[in-house]
Amino acid sequence: MGSRGPEAVDDGGRSLIGPPPGGSGPSGGPLERDPLERDPPMPGFVYVLALFSALGGFLFGYDTGVVSGAMLLLRGEMGLSNLWQELLVSSTVGAAALASLGGGPLNGWLGRRVCILVASFTFSLGGVVLALAPDRAVLLGGRIVVGLGIGIASMTVPVYIAEVSPPERRGQLVTINTLFITGGQFVASVIDGCFSYVGRGGWRYMLGLSVIPAALQFVGFLFLPESPRWLLQKGRGPEALQVLGRITGGRGVEAEYQAIQSSIEDEQRAGGGGPVISRILRHGPTRRALVVGCGLQMFQQLSGINTVMYYSATILQMAGVRDDKQAIWLAAVTSATNFLFTLVGVWLVERVGRRKLMLGSLTGTGLSLVLLAVGFLLSAQNSPAVTLHPVDPQNSSCSLYGSCQSCMTDPGCGFCYHDNGSSVFNSSCAPISLASTDHASWGSCSNLTAASGCWFWAYNYCPTPYSWVVLTGLVLYLAFFAPGMGPMPWTVNSEIYPLWARSTGNACSSGVNWTFNVIVSLTFLDVAELLTYYGAFFLYAGLVVLGLLFVLGCLPETKGLQLEDMDALFSGPLCSCGASSPGDAHVHYTRQGLDLSPANYGAVGSDSAIAYITLK
Repeated sequence: MGSRGPEAVDDGGRSLIGPPPGGSGPSGGPLERDPLERDPPMPGFVYVLALFSALGGFLFGYDTGVVSGAMLLLRGEMGLSNLWQELLVSSTVGAAALASLGGGPLNGWLGRRVCILVASFTFSLGGVVLALAPDRAVLLGGRIVVGLGIGIASMTVPVYIAEVSPPERRGQLVTINTLFITGGQFVASVIDGCFSYVGRGGWRYMLGLSVIPAALQFVGFLFLPESPRWLLQKGRGPEALQVLGRITGGRGVEAEYQAIQSSIEDEQRAGGGGPVISRILRHGPTRRALVVGCGLQMFQQLSGINTVMYYSATILQMAGVRDDKQAIWLAAVTSATNFLFTLVGVWLVERVGRRKLMLGSLTGTGLSLVLLAVGFLLSAQNSPAVTLHPVDPQNSSCSLYGSCQSCMTDPGCGFCYHDNGSSVFNSSCAPISLASTDHASWGSCSNLTAASGCWFWAYNYCPTPYSWVVLTGLVLYLAFFAPGMGPMPWTVNSEIYPLWARSTGNACSSGVNWTFNVIVSLTFLDVAELLTYYGAFFLYAGLVVLGLLFVLGCLPETKGLQLEDMDALFSGPLCSCGASSPGDAHVHYTRQGLDLSPANYGAVGSDSAIAYITLK
């Protein structure tokens, strides 16, 4: 590993190489810190900044989770077709994609703090529109407004947290945003479950309650400071110095100020030579890093994660859970799994490494998708037969089907059946009502309130004893996805680009993530209708296999490496770097401000805490 001069490597960060503040040893080398020395306590003000910032992640997670349960109620009340359901889900994602692309220039112009204020205000406005929406067109408009707020926040919040965090705590605090996303999804699923008992209009409370955390974030940021790095970029040094004093508790303010100023100057010196994206494409290692970063984000979405999160309650109904409330509460179980296993990922990332964590995650995710597909296949193979063929006054095609499974392939038909608790009988395939998919247009299921006996109407599912297989598959899917393929694409993308390409590289990979998010969420119900439910999940499992091969061949291990040395990982052919990684060499790091006890020695902390490197 060749030696490199000290460079600023991170927006608002310090040089990774350089002697520790304590001076040097007798041989000129850096003086090691006493392993028993502990970090000074971090000012509570930093936690306040991180928590209020991470409310943006909570809002993102809440919207992702709440739409799953709300869609079950909206589908019946507003008579939403598959296309309208997909539009209401994907419109938010599409608006977020556009807003995130515009978030870069907006951050440079207005600053991080103002962008977060704009995002929380926009989200609050969208929440009010959703709560009061009189029809599906206004609902669609509200979903687009919410998406704009999510897109701005999704790009700004991690940057703000990183720039206001002390170097030795930066990595830890940035993960708060990821935890808040999954926490927001879990809270949303509980809210869905509670308001599913309200009856008509319960979805208004589900969607409208997002105003509360958005308003809390808005009010909080009226009193919180701007990022010191942005202030320095704009020549507002005295304000930056004041903010740094509050962040650091008065310790090493001048040194931190000079380090940030130096990194800004380095960035400005590296800024020549044309547009950054063209420089990335001309420079081989950075171009290959961009392909890997974008590929990881693409396969994260193609593995079907947002299909599971947006449509978890719908998927459970497809699997035969006939009660809306039960499906919503079971979806809450999947959200809780996602939250808990994200914590596992935070614990494992510096112990196992990014590459191994993603390989294990993709393997388990693929097997879980196969289990999901098998659950739907078993349900299809044991689909109840149509036993009654009454005269159809509308002369529809529904009377032609011989089983529930074939009946479900026609969006204009539903399955009407009698259930005595042990078997299904007196079943028929009838056309849906023009007013709502909640009942048939004629026959025993046309007025379920007045119907005598245990009559049930199934529009989006077939009664089956195999629902538990699908629920098990969903829980296992999230248990494997959450620690690895959930956070790791974002982590790797924050590491693999050099300073001059970091913002643009992350913007491009984020754009790929949002784009494939739109594609998957917009097409899921149509794919399920075209390929059947089990065919859709077999398709996702196949895409996960491709992602596994991509990670196996193209992703090197980045754990424990300097940011300056990332170019070396991608200096060879594109997909030959996965076999051996420079990270496998015997490289020893000593870091400032870390617990160097035998139990923790070698753990990776903040990038800027690396004091020096010793090669074994």
